[in-house]
Amino acid sequence: MSSLHWAILAPFIMAVFVPFLRKKAASIHTGWFVLILPVVLFVSFLQYLPFTMNNNSVTKTAAWIPSLGIDFTAYVDGLSLLFVLLITGIGALVVLYSIYYLSKTKESLQHFYVYLLMFMGAMLGVVLSDNVITLYMFWELTSISSFLLIAYWFDRDRSRYGALKSMLITVFGGLMMLGGFLVLSIMGDTFSIRELVIKAPDLNNHPLFLLAMVLILLGAFTKSAQFPFYIWLPDAMEAPTPVSAYLHSATMVKAGIYLVARFSPIFAFSGYWFWIVSAVGLFTMVWASFNAVKQTDLKGILAFSTVSQLGLVMSLLGAGSAALHFDSLENNLFTAAVVAAVFHLINHATFKGSLFMVVGIIDHETGTRDIRKLGGLMSLMPVTFTLSVIGAFSMAGLPPFNGFLSKEMFFLSMVQLTELNLFNMQTWGILFPVFAWVGSVFTFVYSMIIVFKVFSGKFQAEKLEKKPHEAPVGMLISPVVLAVLVLVFGLFPNLLSYSLIQPAAAAIVPALLPAGEQLDVHITFWHGITTELLMTIGVVAAGFLLYKFMSKWIGLYNYFPGKVTLNQFYNAGLYTAERGSNAVTRSYMTGFIRSYLVYIFAFFIAALGFTMWAKNAFRFDASTTSSIGVYEAVLVVGLIAATLTILLAKSRLTSIIALGAVGYTISLFFVIFRAPDLALTQLVIETVSTALFLLCFYHLPKLSRHEEKRRFQACNALIAAGVGIMVTLIGISAHSSKFFESINEYYIENTYKKAGGENMVNVILVDFRGFDTLFEIAVLSVAALGIYGLIKLRLEKGGESSENK
Repeated sequence: MSSLHWAILAPFIMAVFVPFLRKKAASIHTGWFVLILPVVLFVSFLQYLPFTMNNNSVTKTAAWIPSLGIDFTAYVDGLSLLFVLLITGIGALVVLYSIYYLSKTKESLQHFYVYLLMFMGAMLGVVLSDNVITLYMFWELTSISSFLLIAYWFDRDRSRYGALKSMLITVFGGLMMLGGFLVLSIMGDTFSIRELVIKAPDLNNHPLFLLAMVLILLGAFTKSAQFPFYIWLPDAMEAPTPVSAYLHSATMVKAGIYLVARFSPIFAFSGYWFWIVSAVGLFTMVWASFNAVKQTDLKGILAFSTVSQLGLVMSLLGAGSAALHFDSLENNLFTAAVVAAVFHLINHATFKGSLFMVVGIIDHETGTRDIRKLGGLMSLMPVTFTLSVIGAFSMAGLPPFNGFLSKEMFFLSMVQLTELNLFNMQTWGILFPVFAWVGSVFTFVYSMIIVFKVFSGKFQAEKLEKKPHEAPVGMLISPVVLAVLVLVFGLFPNLLSYSLIQPAAAAIVPALLPAGEQLDVHITFWHGITTELLMTIGVVAAGFLLYKFMSKWIGLYNYFPGKVTLNQFYNAGLYTAERGSNAVTRSYMTGFIRSYLVYIFAFFIAALGFTMWAKNAFRFDASTTSSIGVYEAVLVVGLIAATLTILLAKSRLTSIIALGAVGYTISLFFVIFRAPDLALTQLVIETVSTALFLLCFYHLPKLSRHEEKRRFQACNALIAAGVGIMVTLIGISAHSSKFFESINEYYIENTYKKAGGENMVNVILVDFRGFDTLFEIAVLSVAALGIYGLIKLRLEKGGESSENK
């Protein structure tokens, strides 16, 4: 494997050592050891910038399951490198922040950092995988590790509820996405994303094209919390703030954005892609921003704001897909939407990461996130106030922050869609800038709430759990770094133009770029009096009025039906599923082994019987069978008699002896068939098992021959007969169907030559089928350990009972 593969695996390897570091160096916060890894990865990945800035890529392949076309192929281009730098860069800041946020004496740090490293490695695998099956594997690892992170404080009901909710929704989307990947691989006859992109024009006309698109979009929408799947994200806020800052600003929720961007070169040629992605994204933006305003928990506001901002980026990717319906870059206005999506992706990671950390500081220093209890903190926490102003004003789209620039580009892209002569946009196009403006107004309102409801107004010391004060310097470092980036990227946006934005955007619309050409990316503050500037002025004016007179209209939210919500549908569905599954389980979990055997054997008869019938596999050929002698007939009669004795005996001792007789009779068959080794083995095993039965006889319950219903007896008889007949028919059919030459000649020729043994049976068990024997021994060892554990547990309980007496 290459260094690129090891970079993906490095967080998983580091996670193995975290518990030992926690144990051996308990006096040092574990985060200091973990911090080294994301910093090293961030610096090491910077070496790929010269390649990606010229729209080149780096590919490294390690064989995994080559027979199925599944390889561990790592692929670095402008898009994947952007996400890698976000994952490692924000990851390093989050780890630094967590060192001061999580107590090294009160928190289970080994669990926290193991889960965090698992998530980091999974995200790196998602954005660097070229093989869709490998991508899916890492995708589900993000769901599992995020579940563990959200449920980190597992003693809290809401933490467990939020973790389960996020996993159920995102895993559902992941399974849909896997179906889309499989359909797409069937269409393109490859698992490679790069090869699928090359075949994209041909795939567009395939009858399975729309199915693959919808399934993959379900995976993207569930992960990136798009309507109607966004309901998991607000409940995920029960996680520690470092988790929220990492997962919900820069990484996990952007995995769906990455998926849409990565597969745009394949699906964007379809008008369905344009409408689904842009419409869902824009509606999500408006709906989430509208709901963010009514929240009273600061993390709740940030959760809905994250959903809204993700919807904004998603709508830009949908709008940008229109660019691929033109033959070249000339007069192609819609590439600006792709550039805006990439730029806002970066901006959102900076200002939202900073805001999450600020909210964590407020919670850490005051003991609450409830805005109804907060106020007047400006003079007590001046640095935190400054950071919140920078982050919130950037999110609101105000100058001179980076959010203003990407919001202007967003407005421009929505306005340009009204000029699109495709997809009936002449009729519906006007709705895009209208929805964009309305969503931005509510974004302005909740941004002002974050700042002024917390830091201005009356200080309410009696409602706070702690005496508020400024956070320690260590906790402020990470949000300060992000806030500085907000200012730097706002004042000097072209630092990113051709280093990160252009290469990433070019990877989304590669069909428009001939070799050697680049997208024109030049971002400036002033373009004159334009439509988008007027829209921004309107947003500020309307947003200010709505915030100022919020008490007059906030009651409108009460008119929305509280019982008819997506959360209620989720809860009702989960409750119904649990009740239904419990009812089904109680119907067949009777507590009687005989009932379970009936289910198993009935399925055995039905499944094998149908398969044999459907495949016409029943065969009977007596030409190769030998004649039945007197000895065999006598032994068969004895075997049947011993078996019937087991069933009809009224004494358990008689049943045990009869069971031993069955085993000894089978050993006589081996003697007649000239297999003395097998006969000896059977005799030893039967002797030992019979002796054990007799030793346990004292502890067994009395044999009960209670009367049973005739219907139950008839069912048992049918099942027993069915199993016997089915096994007999399979045995006869197997003996009568010879598709290959017998392997016995191979054993005869090679027993001594290759294994150096003269006893063929022993050589087969130890050499030719050595792994079978090894695993059988392993199974017996596991069973023995289990029995030992049960005995020890029973003895310990017996000892406790004696002491209590």
